[in-house]
Amino acid sequence: MPRPAATAPVPARYLLYPLLAALIWSVNMIVTKMAAGVIAPAAIGFYRWVLAGALLTPFALPGTWAQRRLVLACLPRLAALGALGMWLFQGLAYVAAATTTATNMGFITATVPLLTIGVGALVLRERPAWTAVAGGVVSLVGLALLIGEGDPARLMSVGANHGDLLMGGAALAYALYGVLLRRWALPVGPWQSLYVQVLFGVIFQLPAFLMAPASPLNADNLPLVLYAGVFPSLFAPFLWMQGVRHLGPNRASVFINLMPVATVAIAAVFLGERPHLFHIAGGALALAGVLLAQMGPRPARGRRSSV
Repeated sequence: MPRPAATAPVPARYLLYPLLAALIWSVNMIVTKMAAGVIAPAAIGFYRWVLAGALLTPFALPGTWAQRRLVLACLPRLAALGALGMWLFQGLAYVAAATTTATNMGFITATVPLLTIGVGALVLRERPAWTAVAGGVVSLVGLALLIGEGDPARLMSVGANHGDLLMGGAALAYALYGVLLRRWALPVGPWQSLYVQVLFGVIFQLPAFLMAPASPLNADNLPLVLYAGVFPSLFAPFLWMQGVRHLGPNRASVFINLMPVATVAIAAVFLGERPHLFHIAGGALALAGVLLAQMGPRPARGRRSSV
């Protein structure tokens, strides 16, 4: 009886796509923290998406115009995605950076896959697997250790740090972004979709930018704006899409779990954020919970209520 053909090994260069994307996003956590002292959150949020939109225009505008009927039909949904992914997620992160550490931001962001399962259960009526429930409990314990600085009971008496709460809200917004992106499955090309979302990000950032105190570009903050507008906004999505294309979404998603580890290492070198025991223990538990949740079967689609 002939043996089944062995699965061809994945070329190493394909692994670089999601790895580099995860590293770019990790560095962006450090850039976000560094920006807290040199530029207003509304200013860097606005400048970032203006720059990204300007760089995308020559490449994405012709395709967007060619698909204008599809784009117009999907405009309300693209606006909602732009509000969640470009405005709320990164906007809340810029505000949170003033009162929390890059280390905490990295670990809280790492719970997005777990939050996505929870949001999917509510929005898509998907029944989460037992591994997702168990992973959620483990991650909550880890986050309690992390945010409570080693003492979960401290959260009951003192409460969570303002920045940590904002970062949690940002992670929740991005989880909803991912769920809606999957639910709607927009018939628009990926770059055209990203381009229109970026334009909405600029529009939604504009009121806060106009009302905020003046925060002009200078030698201290310009490199941070350039990094934010180019690498995590344009290069990382391109690398990630290539990784998903060649490896599949399940294999590629594993690399997201490297983000908190990379963030902690980079923050220790460039920001002097030395990890304490509660960072290691709480972060490890939070990450273990995410991994446990991702190991289970895909959630089953539940029956919609007839009420």
